[in-house]
Amino acid sequence: MIRVLLAAALSLALAPAAQAAQSDTVQAETLTARLLTAEDGVAPDAARVSAGLHLELEEGWKTYWRSPGEVGLPPELDWSGSRNVAGVEILWPAPTRFTAFEIENFGYGGEVLFPLEVALERPGEPARLRVEANLLVCAEICVPETVSLALDLPAGGGIDRASAGLIADWAARVPAAEGAGRAHLGEALTIEVEGAFEDPDVFPELNRAAFGAPEIRVEGDRLWASLPLLSAPRGEETLRLTVTDGARALTFEPEAAPAPIAPGARGTGLLAIAAVAFLGGLILNVMPCVLPVLGIKLAGAIAVAGASPGRVRAGFLASAAGIVTFLWALGAAVLVAKAAGLSVGWGVQFQNPAFLALMVAATGLFAANLAGAFEVALPERIGTALGRGRPGLAGDFATGAFAAVLATPCSAPFLGTAVAFALAGGVPEVALVFTMLGLGLASPYLLVAARPSLVRRLPRPGRWMLTVRRVLAAMLLATALWLAWVLSGVAGPGAAAAVAGLVAGSVLVLALGARLRSAALPVAAAAVAAAMVAPTLAPAPSGAVSAEVWEPFDRAAIAERVAEGRVVFVDVTADWCLTCKANERLVLGRGAVAEALASDAVLPMRADWTRPDEDIRAYLEEKGRYGIPFYAAYGPGAPGGLALPEVLTPGLVLDALAEAGGEAVAAAE
Repeated sequence: MIRVLLAAALSLALAPAAQAAQSDTVQAETLTARLLTAEDGVAPDAARVSAGLHLELEEGWKTYWRSPGEVGLPPELDWSGSRNVAGVEILWPAPTRFTAFEIENFGYGGEVLFPLEVALERPGEPARLRVEANLLVCAEICVPETVSLALDLPAGGGIDRASAGLIADWAARVPAAEGAGRAHLGEALTIEVEGAFEDPDVFPELNRAAFGAPEIRVEGDRLWASLPLLSAPRGEETLRLTVTDGARALTFEPEAAPAPIAPGARGTGLLAIAAVAFLGGLILNVMPCVLPVLGIKLAGAIAVAGASPGRVRAGFLASAAGIVTFLWALGAAVLVAKAAGLSVGWGVQFQNPAFLALMVAATGLFAANLAGAFEVALPERIGTALGRGRPGLAGDFATGAFAAVLATPCSAPFLGTAVAFALAGGVPEVALVFTMLGLGLASPYLLVAARPSLVRRLPRPGRWMLTVRRVLAAMLLATALWLAWVLSGVAGPGAAAAVAGLVAGSVLVLALGARLRSAALPVAAAAVAAAMVAPTLAPAPSGAVSAEVWEPFDRAAIAERVAEGRVVFVDVTADWCLTCKANERLVLGRGAVAEALASDAVLPMRADWTRPDEDIRAYLEEKGRYGIPFYAAYGPGAPGGLALPEVLTPGLVLDALAEAGGEAVAAAE
């Protein structure tokens, strides 16, 4: 449409001169207005007329674009008094940004002409253009102005080059319908736009949503911007972006990104993300969930303490391969789930009762085996075949994979950033992040594989190994009991009791010895299968928040409480998240933090994600998080929320509460 209008106006400008058609100029308090056309009449068979609403504003006064920004109103044009007019399309020149009293608005100052495309009901016949324009014009104060303009166009007539040129000039300032990019709307609007820019500005449009001043970064052929969301959109509408850069302007609808977009998410930024993912996996080794994993690692080291360096290296490389392979499988599952439109996140497999039942069975049987309750002896032919190859490597591989599975309920510094980046990207991003997570988690194994002599520092085999086995058995038994407790929260106490009973029965059968050796393994396998099915038949729990000081999560109530002057502290947790439980026990439930959360100035909200919950998942996705724990403090000083790290300290929480609430929290303390 813009190109058609430009071509028409320019061709008209080159036609023989004639007197331009324009309305009388109307003088208002803050502006003068006139209606003009390039033609002073309607040419034979002409179905359209090029026109323009020309405004000249007094110094310091401004009027608004079609999306006015934080406050203001766009021009409203009423053409009901016109004749032989089927419709009028207004074209919007690219706006400028102006700020008054820390309020962001989009519009025009000095002079503006709105190009108009007038469609005629009866081509070639005379027409009367009559418009009543309601305009809001602002400086230190705002003044609503109403101007009425009329213009008669007889049949025939010529062209005025000056009017045609003026219309063409302003039509050239209308943003071109081109461009490509991505955008994510959460507490802020983050965007990435393709193309080279020098001094750009960004104007978002989303059903009267209001945004703050953008933070813009240009790097190579990419533009990144972040704009805080000040007021939510009113209903459903597609986001439209207009980007200006000097005389250049473009407008387009960006693709939706599932997570906030950060600068440097491509190119050299991949190296930084790879390093972040590796650190996240490395730190997982020292998180609270590491206790059972550490036991498995120690058991593997003891088993090969007297072996040759080659055997030690092969065993630990096999364990590292098990870890990385599990992370690859997890990444592949993420891609499949994303392609199917399912929600994805770190550790969400612990919301699945069948998975939990399998983990209870595996850790329970492993613990009983380490405690000496039974020994699984393979048939003689299989043992002989394995003895001819490299014994134990398959077990080492499985040990590594099992360690990786048990590490996934934990979150660690850097882990959330890496996982969010992967889940917001495609196959290359997922492959990179999950590979580096696996290598970070496997680092202790790789270190021993590089220096097998490290295992020789362990004491020589002896009776002390029985004590170590019992300690490791106790650690894994504690893990099995914890998993059973998580299962009770996901599928109900009855399901957890059924699984625990079936696992105990399997151990008893296996412990009976040689008398039932031929039937032991089939019976145990049947028991484990029954344990996996049982949770799916049990009723789900209510999911109520148990701690008295915490209220259930309610996204809508956050803004209401903040408007009342209170601080809201949100804790997204789950029974299967060990990092969450460590934070609750060591930080949120102790000392000054517990006192602050219990004060009248603070409303603690707990979002229990033990079981799948669409509201909680959507909230995390808005924050660009795909795993837990997640903490945020809202208040008069931070209506958009202050996100906290995964691992808390009392100082971090108290500082966030103070910054969000300011004087309200300080007075309560």
